[in-house]
Amino acid sequence: MKMTEQLYKLGQSLWLDNITRPLLDSGTLQRYIDNFSVTGLTSNPTIFDHAIQSSLAYDASIREKLQHGQSPESLFFDLALDDITRAADLFRTVYDRTSGVDGWVSLEVSPLLAHDASQTVASAKELWARGKRPNLFIKIPGTREGLPAIEESIFVGIPVNVTLLFSREHYAGAAEAYLRGVERRIDAGLNPNVASVASIFVSRWDASVAGKIPDKLRNRLGIAIARRAYREYCSLLNSDRWRRVSNFGARPQRLLWASTGTKDPAASDVLYVTALAAPFTVNTMPEATLTAFADHGKIESALSSDADVEETLAQLSGQGIDVDVLAAQLQDEGAKAFVKSWTDLMDVIASKCSEVEKTA
Repeated sequence: MKMTEQLYKLGQSLWLDNITRPLLDSGTLQRYIDNFSVTGLTSNPTIFDHAIQSSLAYDASIREKLQHGQSPESLFFDLALDDITRAADLFRTVYDRTSGVDGWVSLEVSPLLAHDASQTVASAKELWARGKRPNLFIKIPGTREGLPAIEESIFVGIPVNVTLLFSREHYAGAAEAYLRGVERRIDAGLNPNVASVASIFVSRWDASVAGKIPDKLRNRLGIAIARRAYREYCSLLNSDRWRRVSNFGARPQRLLWASTGTKDPAASDVLYVTALAAPFTVNTMPEATLTAFADHGKIESALSSDADVEETLAQLSGQGIDVDVLAAQLQDEGAKAFVKSWTDLMDVIASKCSEVEKTA
């Protein structure tokens, strides 16, 4: 039995943090589903930027869509929805088999909207309607302005992947927004079963303090932050508030580990997968991490909600690491990085359009 299958049997969903047209056309994604127990997929502007920039696979579609005089952004969402809906169809069997717990794919709203709640909701509604797939998550950042957009999107029935969460407090804010949306649906007499995941970014923590802390604390911050969020997650699932909405038919918002590719070349390439194996969570992995774990990964033990993380965080605090300040910084930097990827992506599409027009 492959280690990826063992991890899935433990109760953790393995999702792929990548999508490209060649991945779909070559049958590689289907192979990951069949052989590596992959049960979902996530995307972001950086992934699409790399996919479109480094491949000729999109040129024919760009040539065809150019005839409609679309803007680069409109053209991008056409291209992205083509890929995302194909992936959703591949995961539809998983979605049906698990009654909607698993088998999801994710598409992000424009990162330019990260601080505009009303436009985020409008975009989420449009993308969800265009996708026409029940197993499509719309990704919305868990920024201060994003939280009301998450609540409203859940209330109107749009499944949401909350992205750019970096701490226990960020997770708690996302969970609160989700619960408010669900409770509003209950009060309005609507079905409260609207799916959501809350994505905690892990490896960026360790990258941010690299070279600033003693070797004994190296690559421990991200795992400590994730375990602290997991403890909050378990506490919420055991709360009276959650039991109430569950009794009306609501489904828990699952915790998702994102940014789980190891960035330190001296560390294990499956560091964050091994450390964060936990039932009823999701780990979305880059391809290299997925294949590495299938090849030589190990599951030492399932993550415990009472894992002792405070000692590690106290030691890091003694080294001048303020996790609250750093969490806000990482979220802000993450939002800006996605904006840069988005800008680069629009430039790439405009350049591709120009190239295609010259060869038409």
